[in-house]
Amino acid sequence: MTTDAANDADNARLTVGRVVDWDFAATTGAWLVRPGPPSTDYTQRQAMTELAEASRRAELPVREVTGLEPEDGQTVPDAAIVDRTQWISAAAESMRAMTGGGDGKPAGFLRGRLTGAQTGAVLAFISSGILGQYDPFAKGGGKLLLVYPNVIAVERQLRVLPNDFRLWVCLHEVTHRVQFTANPWLSGHMSQALAILTKDAGEDLTKVIGRLAEFVRDRRDDRPPEPNSAGILGLLRALQSDAQRTALDQLLVLGTLLEGHADHVMDAVGPAVVPTVATIRRRFEERRHRRQPPLQRIIRALLGFEAKMSQYTRGKAFVDEVVKRVGMARFNTIWSGPETLPLPHEIEVPARWIDRVL
Repeated sequence: MTTDAANDADNARLTVGRVVDWDFAATTGAWLVRPGPPSTDYTQRQAMTELAEASRRAELPVREVTGLEPEDGQTVPDAAIVDRTQWISAAAESMRAMTGGGDGKPAGFLRGRLTGAQTGAVLAFISSGILGQYDPFAKGGGKLLLVYPNVIAVERQLRVLPNDFRLWVCLHEVTHRVQFTANPWLSGHMSQALAILTKDAGEDLTKVIGRLAEFVRDRRDDRPPEPNSAGILGLLRALQSDAQRTALDQLLVLGTLLEGHADHVMDAVGPAVVPTVATIRRRFEERRHRRQPPLQRIIRALLGFEAKMSQYTRGKAFVDEVVKRVGMARFNTIWSGPETLPLPHEIEVPARWIDRVL
């Protein structure tokens, strides 16, 4: 990216980032967050200890299966084991960094508080369902977050062995950490796409966040979302230039690849290190089909179309097929740079990616 282009991207991120009062978003999210499942202090401490240990145990088998290693001299920090409120705070900081919010106050006190409150409501809603997340934009460098109350809640719901489930979750999330630490360019690629996607959207972002917050409020009241919640896609698309639509597709395809690769690795490693992996996978898939995870429901409402979100479920099929045909070593060509990432139509037909890249 040229200096002028980089400056333009920075200015675009600043415009959007300063629409939201991120401190107020974190405060509001902490106020609205639902409590975790009832559990004793002992149970909580045990879960935190086992998740920390599982995240360390998962690192080596994930590296062995993927063939990916951190850049020379790069230290991989331990995972942060957090509760829902701490995740909200971390997510708000990450979103501030992604959108160029900086350390200053938003441009416009009332608007900043409004969008901050709405964003906080969205984060509070998401916080009750997310098990873990690798945050490449975390302050001080990328960080793996594991949300222990949610892990406890899901393992109880699925009626699986806690120790096995915790390691199984970590296999997936540690794969994301390995992806980014072995390929630092990924975070820059995401930043550039986000800068294009949010360019000149500062004023209109208020409308998008407001519609999303309305959807969240409906869900919190246990009412079905309004039929026009899918119309958010029309609002979002109407605000976008051709370059922004391309950037959106790039982010969706990248997300498809990252999630599909993590699922592939989790299944490849699982049988060797998680004795009850077959039971966990079956019950987790049943839960996924019965009720979509909150994060995916939110994104579907925001973007408003099933076709793009269904790419996430096809990501594993793409990785499975390519690895089956050419092996993991040649598959890893995909991490060479933006030009070797799959194109939208190649996710559907892996042979096209093989023909173009390999």
